[in-house]
Parts: sequence; structure tokens; C-alpha cells
Amino acid sequence: MTLTTKTGTLEWAVKNVNVLTGCSHNCRYCYARGMARRFGRCGDWAKPVLRSEEVTRNRHRASGRLMFPSTHDIEPEFLGPCVTVLGKLLAAGNEVLIVSKPHLACIERICTDFGQYKDTILFRFTIGAFDDAILKFWEPGAPSYEERLACLRHAFDAGFQTSVSAEPMLDTPHAVELFYRLVPFVTDTIWIGKMNRPRNCIQDWRPIDAKIRQIEANQTDDKILAIYDTLKGEPKVAWKDSIKKVIEKTSGVE
Repeated sequence: MTLTTKTGTLEWAVKNVNVLTGCSHNCRYCYARGMARRFGRCGDWAKPVLRSEEVTRNRHRASGRLMFPSTHDIEPEFLGPCVTVLGKLLAAGNEVLIVSKPHLACIERICTDFGQYKDTILFRFTIGAFDDAILKFWEPGAPSYEERLACLRHAFDAGFQTSVSAEPMLDTPHAVELFYRLVPFVTDTIWIGKMNRPRNCIQDWRPIDAKIRQIEANQTDDKILAIYDTLKGEPKVAWKDSIKKVIEKTSGVE
């Protein structure tokens, strides 16, 4: 295995498309929220604002896969504008990676409205744990594990291409079990990755430092390698750059 020079969302797509500023999921580790607060680009991040100009603009065919969205989510309150933009992207002939901590009503609508685009849509649902207490702490406004699993199954049963992002892993000791719970409903891959630099993303991290240290203790090199050794033969596993770095550093895998 060689370490790709592409990191972050560039491992998945050539360009990102977003229509909101802010996200009601308000994930504690969100890099977009951290950057927005650092540069004073938002007020209350948990109360997203529609960027109307992004909804009305013309969309053209890109030279590769587009990721929609990347700095917010597809939320029921803004489903209409999101569907409008998605429709423009698909009608222009784009291949679209839909990334979401999904709401079932939103996924049902997308599957119904865009059934003719099954060959150019790939769903990638973020599911970092199956313990709702863990999800609720790190992703306080996002759907439960059961709702996300229902979305994955719905898209799979409807004949769409499906994948999962388990980045960041929020319950590393159960990452392998999570993989095997989800893989029956995945046509593409399950991406596994660490939580990266949480103290850089979380504005006031000190009150939850114990939780951060628990995450860090659970993703030491030896524990990451144990996950890798268990899953490396699985055809539907994919490793984010944070995992590849550990593998190369510690075992010299080529």
C-alpha cells in the first residue's frame, strides 16, 4: 500500500458543492464549523442559512465526481433547495457522491425523484458507531443509528449504489462489528478513518477533554493495526489517509 497524495474529500471527489452555511447536526468534531468560527464566517452554526445564489446558479458538467454536500447536510427543512441543486447537477451529466448523516424522509425523496440516475448517484452515509449514546454526544443534532441504517437499507433496496463513511470512528473498540453490521447493505465500500485533530476543530474543547482523550486512547497505532489486520482481506473495506499513514509508519506495508 502506498500513501496517496490526496487527502480529505479529495480522496472521494474532484469538487464539493454546498448550498447552506451551517448545519443543525452541530457535530462537535466538524472541521467546517471550526474553520467558520475561526474566520468569523458564521453566527449560530447550528442554525443553517440558505445560500440562495447557489440554488439558482446554472450547473455544468465537471471533469470528475462531485460531492454534495461537504460542509453541511441534507436536512428536512432545506430538502427542497437541496433537491433542486441535485437535480441540476445530475441533469448536467455529473456523477454525484451524496454524503450525509441521513434523515429517512430526505433519502426517500431523493430515491423517488432521481430513480433514473441510479448509475450516477453514489450514497455515502456517515455512521461512526452503533451506540446512540456515543452518536448523541459527538453528533447531537444528527439522526440515530437506526434511522441511518434504515436510510442505507432503503437506498440499497431501491437499487442505488451505496457506501458508508466510518470516519471518524467514534467507537473504535466496536469498529469491526460496525463494519459487519453495515456491509450487507453496501454495494461499494466502507471507509474507515480516525478522528483528526479534534482540539483544532472544537472551539471550547477543555470541558470535554476526557472524551477526546478516550477517542485518542482508542485509536493508537496498535489498535488501528488490529482493525486493519482483521478487515484487510474484506473486498469492501477502504482506508482513509489517517489509517494509511499508521499502516505505512508501523508495518511498512507496500
